[in-house]
Amino acid sequence: MIKKKYAQPLFMIFMSFGMSVIMSGVVVAVNTGLENGFFGRWFYSFMFAFPVALVAAFTMAPIVRPLVNKIASKEEQ
Repeated sequence: MIKKKYAQPLFMIFMSFGMSVIMSGVVVAVNTGLENGFFGRWFYSFMFAFPVALVAAFTMAPIVRPLVNKIASKEEQ
C-alpha cells in the first residue's frame, strides 16, 4: 500500500496515462483512419502525448485546485 501523501500525484499519473491513450487513439483514428498500421501510429502518437499530458496535469493542478475549492460547496444542500 502506498502512503496517502502519494495518492494525488499517483492519481494524476494514472489519469494522464488513460487520457493520453484515449485522446491519441481518437485523434489518430480521425486523422488517418483505422487501416493498416493504426496501432503503430497510435503508439507513436501516445509516446508524445503522455509526457505532455503529465506535465500539463502537474502544472495545472495547483492552479485549478484552489479555483475548484472556491466554487465548490463543502456542505451538502
